[in-house]
Amino acid sequence: MSIISKYNRFSHVYDLMEIPIEYSWYAKWRKGILSGLSGRVLEVGVGTGKNLPYYPDDCEVIGIDISDKMLERAKSKSENKGNISLFIMDAENLAFRNDTFDHIITTFVLCSIPDPVAALKEMRRVCKPDGTVINVEHMKSSNRIISLAEDIFDPVTSGLTGVHINRKTVENVKKAGLNITEEKNLALKDVFRLIVSEP
Repeated sequence: MSIISKYNRFSHVYDLMEIPIEYSWYAKWRKGILSGLSGRVLEVGVGTGKNLPYYPDDCEVIGIDISDKMLERAKSKSENKGNISLFIMDAENLAFRNDTFDHIITTFVLCSIPDPVAALKEMRRVCKPDGTVINVEHMKSSNRIISLAEDIFDPVTSGLTGVHINRKTVENVKKAGLNITEEKNLALKDVFRLIVSEP
């Protein structure tokens, strides 16, 4: 089953599935990272639109997603926001010109894109030279016990939902040619991290 089919299948329950972790961690991280942005913003993998309430009104936000059903949910959350536009698009083939955006955002997305390095290269291409790429992601831990658990359960999570829980996202960011300027552990030692980089 393709990643599109998997996300379309559980789009109607996606927000419900994440209620506990959304209120304990995610909402706080979203607000802290997004509320101070300005200029043109691209959100890759906008999903059901959980980030949309946290963008300032003076940002021009373009959100993309490969799942039409997830995007339908996001559209219902952006109806009263004239600064937000949403499109179906593949993160590995962005339909934007070079050097278009001031900020590019992903939150818990690089775990499910089939080729995350290709997507990150596209993000680098469309980011302005003085812009930033901001990734809030869960990834493979440096802790041996946690890392082993991630490797054991990854076939299950990826098979059911398309989410890989053991991706080496910091390495992937570097492979894409982005220069990391900030890396911060957010939770579960270094499983959840903030990565800020520049083209």
